[in-house]
Amino acid sequence: MPSTSTVDRPSNVSDALARGRLGIPSVIFFVLSAAAPLTVVAGVVTTGYGVIGVTGIPLAFLLIAAVLALFSVGYVAMSRRVENAGAFYAYISRGLGRPAGVGAAWVALIAYNALQVGLYGTIGAAAQPVLDRLFGGHPHWAVVALVAWALVGLLGLLRVDLNGRVLAALLVAEIVVVLVFDLGQLGNPAGDQVSFASFAPDNLFVPGVGAVLVLAILGFVGFESAVVFSEESKDPKRTVPLATYLSVAIIAGLYALSSWTMTVAVGQDQIVPEAGAQGVELIFNLAATQLGDTVVTIGQVLFLTSVLAAMISFHNTTARYTFALGRERVLPAVFGQTSARTGAPRAASVAQSVLGLVVILLYAINGWDPVIQLFFWVGTTGGFGVLLLIATTSVAVIAYFARSDSGENLWRRVVAPGLATIALFVIIWLAVSNFANLLGVAPDSTLRWALPAAYPVAALLGIGWALLLRGSRPDTYARIGLGAASSAAVVTPSAQPTAEATR
Repeated sequence: MPSTSTVDRPSNVSDALARGRLGIPSVIFFVLSAAAPLTVVAGVVTTGYGVIGVTGIPLAFLLIAAVLALFSVGYVAMSRRVENAGAFYAYISRGLGRPAGVGAAWVALIAYNALQVGLYGTIGAAAQPVLDRLFGGHPHWAVVALVAWALVGLLGLLRVDLNGRVLAALLVAEIVVVLVFDLGQLGNPAGDQVSFASFAPDNLFVPGVGAVLVLAILGFVGFESAVVFSEESKDPKRTVPLATYLSVAIIAGLYALSSWTMTVAVGQDQIVPEAGAQGVELIFNLAATQLGDTVVTIGQVLFLTSVLAAMISFHNTTARYTFALGRERVLPAVFGQTSARTGAPRAASVAQSVLGLVVILLYAINGWDPVIQLFFWVGTTGGFGVLLLIATTSVAVIAYFARSDSGENLWRRVVAPGLATIALFVIIWLAVSNFANLLGVAPDSTLRWALPAAYPVAALLGIGWALLLRGSRPDTYARIGLGAASSAAVVTPSAQPTAEATR
């Protein structure tokens, strides 16, 4: 390995995130807040029923959960050996080589920033019924977005455990109201019959199954972020696996239950036309009939906070990816600094806020549709990027354990990640085939191929940058994928590169 020496840092910054501030509940709150349960139930599920017309969505959530559980076997096994806030980037670097890792980092930056800024497009729509009810009117969507932007930016500079407490309060209330809606729907079945037909395979494996599986996996985006907070977790070797598995199980159970009870309340044969006609308002209209206006108002408020909580979670995740790249000097070193007072990745957080501000102003000035052209198009594209990263990481896990005498059994090293890899690449193929349907554009639209094509282009640019670093800045190249240890890694002129250092 290259010889190393320590590097002095300014006293007001650090190269490490704050240790030991997050327990299992806090990490789960970050993960579930990114998954945005009420947003998915009210938006993604009704879209799936109304636009795609497939009634097997509850089963789709369970199938995707099984695939992600398989993926998590190798993922959390590797997390016990690689502790890094840039999870996918670090794992792919260690498994498939540094150039592939930097390519994945470029993809991750686009994907998570797309998910984060996309949410600014829907915050105005989520706030509209609440503001109309309270004040008899609402401002332009960009005003609401800027208020949310300021709050998220402020929280991003504070202690991560404070962010966790905010998310905990919002998330618990959100899940409670979703369960109340579910109970109301179960208590008022259409035709006085509770049907389980939506769990039947013949209601899922029909034309359109590809689009439904893609929508289902988008509902899980965020489950993978437990590893991102590993450096700040208490006992990460225990916290990360438990948080990952529990998050997959909770998300799957909640989404499958909610999407099923919706068919119970409306009727298996009526859910498609009703969801198509009412859209996002379907779940609130059902609640108004079954539970009264007060519950609807609470639900609409929590729909708003659901979007806000997802913003906070994705902001923290994105900032930590940027921090990980800055710390290893793949991005400018300033992004690898944290606040000595709060332990937050301050420069990375500010950069993410600046991007959000530019996007909000750009859409507002040009009069672009914030819901369709920002939230839906940009957010869906971000979710597709995360799917690509999950699949590539699954391959990296197999490659890493093939070279490592890890002591892990065959199931964790090969079988589970191998099965997950096959399933994930099938889903990717279905996603690409159905991308026009996902965006709601014509099959010959340029967006149908331009948006997904951004990722291979970014990956190739990242690989090229890594190869350039290998030749011109070998000390930086040697840091790639090392995590917290990278802050002390400096290649001296006398150091001879090893096979590992040049991979």
